[in-house]
Formats: sequence, C-alpha cells, structure tokens
Amino acid sequence: MRLLPLLRSLAGLAALLAASGPAAAQAPDAAQAPDAAPGGSHRIQLANRTGQVATGFYALREGRAAQGGAEGWGRNTLPAPMPSGKLFTLATRPEAGCRFDLRLVVQDGREAILRGRDICAEPRIAVTEADLRPASSQPAPGAPNPRARVSSGSGFVVATDRVMTNQHVVAGCDRIFIRTADGRLLPAVPPARVDAGLDLALLAVPGNPGEPLAFRAAPPVRRGEGVIAYGFPLPGLLSSDPKLTRGEVNGLNGLGNNPAHYQISAAVQPGNSGGPLLDLQGNLVGVVVSKLHAQNIAKQTGDIPQNVNFAVKGEAALAFARRAGLAPATASSTGAEKSAADVGEIANRGAVFIRCER
Repeated sequence: MRLLPLLRSLAGLAALLAASGPAAAQAPDAAQAPDAAPGGSHRIQLANRTGQVATGFYALREGRAAQGGAEGWGRNTLPAPMPSGKLFTLATRPEAGCRFDLRLVVQDGREAILRGRDICAEPRIAVTEADLRPASSQPAPGAPNPRARVSSGSGFVVATDRVMTNQHVVAGCDRIFIRTADGRLLPAVPPARVDAGLDLALLAVPGNPGEPLAFRAAPPVRRGEGVIAYGFPLPGLLSSDPKLTRGEVNGLNGLGNNPAHYQISAAVQPGNSGGPLLDLQGNLVGVVVSKLHAQNIAKQTGDIPQNVNFAVKGEAALAFARRAGLAPATASSTGAEKSAADVGEIANRGAVFIRCER
C-alpha cells in the first residue's frame, strides 16, 4: 500500500539461428530464414494476420514439441514483438527436413499451434485470428517467472475483461498476472490506465477474469455504515484464499482531510491494496488504499492508533472508470442488509489476486 505522509508502502526467454525479415533466430531441430536456402536448408515465412501483436514464435521438427506446457517448445525465435500484418522469415537446418510443428503466441495470451506443416511444399504460412485458442497453460513469455522479484495486491472486476486496483500495486511492474476466483492465471495486457492522484489503475485482462461488481449509486454513504473489505493480505504468510474483514466508515474524509477518501475501521494489511470495499448490500463503496503507520504515529504521539485505514471513495473510482470509457454497473443500496458471509460471496465473484513481477 502506498502511504501518504505518515503512511508506509505495502506494495513491494539448440543454437543460434540465422534468418531474414524482422529478425532471425534458430531453435533445436528447427529453423534458420520461401525457397530452398543454400546448403539444402529451407525457410519458413510466417505472416501474422491475427490482429494481435505476436510475442513468441516456436518451430520444432514434427513430433519434437511438447504436447503439454510451453517449455518443451524450446526457444522463442522472435527477437522482438511482431505487429499484425508483418512477416517473419526463419531458416531451418538442412537435417531438420520439411515437416515442422509451429506455435505462435500473441499478446493477449492466446496461441496458434500448427502441427505437421510441410514447409517445403508450403513455405509461407499465414496465421489468422481464427487459428488462435486459449493457451492450455500460460506459455513463455506469458508464464510467471519464478526468478522474478514479486509483489502483490488485490483488485476487482469493474467491466468485461477490466480490473481495477491501486496504481501503486502495479507501478514499475514488468509483467502483471491476475489470479481469478476459479484459480486461473491470466496476464494483463499493457498499458494500464492510471490516475496517480487517486492511486487507481485499470488493467485490461482478456479471458474473463470474473464477474463485474456493481458500484453503489445511492443513497450517499453515511458515517457509521458497516463495510466489508475483501482481498489477499500477507501472501506467503497467510493462506492464498481471499480474506474478509468487517468494519465501519469512521470518517467521510481521509488523512489530511482528503475528500477522495473514507476512513474505515475494517482491518487491512499489506496485500489488501486495491481490493474492493463493499457495503452490506454487496455494492462497491470504495477501493482499499492504505493504512496509518502505527509505529510512526506512536513515535510522534506516544500512542498506537487502532484500525485507522483508508479507501478511495466509490464515486471517485466510478468516475475514473467512466473517464476510461467504461460503463460499470451501478445499483442502489436499499432494503435489508445482507450478512457478511453473503457479501463475501458477492465479492468473491469479482475479486482477484494481482501478481507483479519486476
């Protein structure tokens, strides 16, 4: 979590190939850069017609590619992302023959796998959007890097394939992954839309990350209302499932009289940043953002503050989403209050865990 003054931050891709085209590369039993090349080798000319930027191209002699997982495909032969409409040419080794298994990965995580292609008879191969399928497992470069420096936070779905979180949760990330309520891991597609002043970010996450949560439209939030914070605090220490805490809206302004924040008593910890704050009808009233740094306050006052936490107001988050061109659902909070368990079930449909790799 980012802290304002007196707040602490909580947040914390076998052999070299020769080819022509945008660049050249080689993989084991695979490709050098349509016509027979000198020395008896052949060339694969790939046309990217998917409408997506290609981030990986893999070519292995037929039958050598793994049936499951990405690592068995060997090395990515693309030296740089390849826009749709471009060509890439790869030269094969003479001993590799004509029949290859090919795999193209695009920016949103989908892949096209073309097995047993005869590159001698068909040297130019066009991959279209119709060839793309969801990856059975996230392939490199779409797979989490176990050697990366990792921080985490929480978020929630606000519209189809769109996730909101705090800006400080995703700031400086090389790659961002979203873990959904049903356990899938989806890569976010850059760039994020951010509002640094509000400490909010919107991520594009293709693949159905969850059910959008509704913002509270009316009535205005009152001091003393019950609220539920939902997220993923202290990952690696606590269990990986989401946590629910209940509290109240203590104040209608934040630290330093910040009008964009509520002060809340619902307990939050590192990892809660960016998670939803819901009322007792299950509608969004805020985005958890920070907590008061108890040790710093104790040094200044001699007293340790209890459960002084903050959330970006729901109306500010809703306005940010609308400025980004989204139309999030809204609902009035009327009628009987739900139990905390019922509100938790609503939150769980749209809450996500966010993994930031650096």
